[in-house]
Amino acid sequence: MILVTGATGTVGSEAVRLLSARRQPTRALVRDPSRVARRDDLADEIEIVTGDFARPDTLDAALDGIDTVILVSPAVPDQEIAVIDSAVRQGVTHIVKITSKASADSPVDRRRGQARIEAHLESTGLASTLLRSNAYMQNLLALAPAVRQSQGFTMSAGEGQVGMIDARDVAAAATAVATAPGAHAGRTYWLTGPDLITYDDIAKELSATLGHEVEYRRILPDEHRAVMIRAGVPEAVATSNAQAFGLIAEGDAAWLTGDVATLTGTAPRSLHTFITEHAAAFA
Repeated sequence: MILVTGATGTVGSEAVRLLSARRQPTRALVRDPSRVARRDDLADEIEIVTGDFARPDTLDAALDGIDTVILVSPAVPDQEIAVIDSAVRQGVTHIVKITSKASADSPVDRRRGQARIEAHLESTGLASTLLRSNAYMQNLLALAPAVRQSQGFTMSAGEGQVGMIDARDVAAAATAVATAPGAHAGRTYWLTGPDLITYDDIAKELSATLGHEVEYRRILPDEHRAVMIRAGVPEAVATSNAQAFGLIAEGDAAWLTGDVATLTGTAPRSLHTFITEHAAAFA
C-alpha cells in the first residue's frame, strides 16, 4: 500500500487522483478531511486518514501496513523528519521524496530545509528516490489578481530562464515511481517542463490567450520582497521568495531534462497548455 502525505496539496492531491484511477491501494494523509476531494470521486482503494506531523502517534497509525510513501510537505524539516522516523518504525520499504534544488549552504531557506531532510533520509538507510522539481507553473496563479487588476505583473526574475513544470507532471512522475519503486531505489530525477521560459515568455503567452497586452514589470529582489510583505506575505516567506527569484535572474533555474517522459512515458505539459487551461483565473 502507498501513503501520500500532503494529500490536499497541489502535488499530493493529483497523486491521489492518479493512484485512484489506477485502483492502487492508497492511504491519503490529511490534517483536514473536509479538504479532500469528494469521497465518491475516489476509488474504493483510496483510504483517507487524519494525521498531524506534530503528533507521532497519528503518523505511526497512518503508516501502519504501508510499503511506500510519497513524501510531500512545504519543506519543513521537523515535519518531514517526523514522517521519515515513523516510516522507519513501521517498516516502510521505500520513500519517494518530492524535493527541489536542495543545498545545505543555499541562501534560500527552503533549499537548506530540503537538504537537511534529505540528509536525514539518507542516514536511515531506507530505500528512497528523490524527485527534484524546477519551479511549478501553478505558482503563476499567484500573479492572477495583478493580471486581472492591472493587466500586468511585477517580478524580480529579470531575464532568467526557468525549466518550469506543471505540478501535475510531478505527481505523475511520483506515481510512476511509487507503483514500481524497486527500479528507482537510490535514484535522483530532475523534473522540468519541455521548455526554458522567461517571465517575458509568460507575459506574451498570457497576452495571446487573454487577447490584450500583459506587461511584465521588472523590479529588484529587495523591492520585490517589500512588495510581497506589503501584500501580506509573511516576512520569512517573502525573503525566501525574493532570494529564489534573484537566483532565477542569475540563471539558477535554466535547466531542462527529459526525466518526466522517462518516468511517465508522456511529455510534460507546456506553458501554453497550462495558461490555456487556466485562462479563466487570469481573465
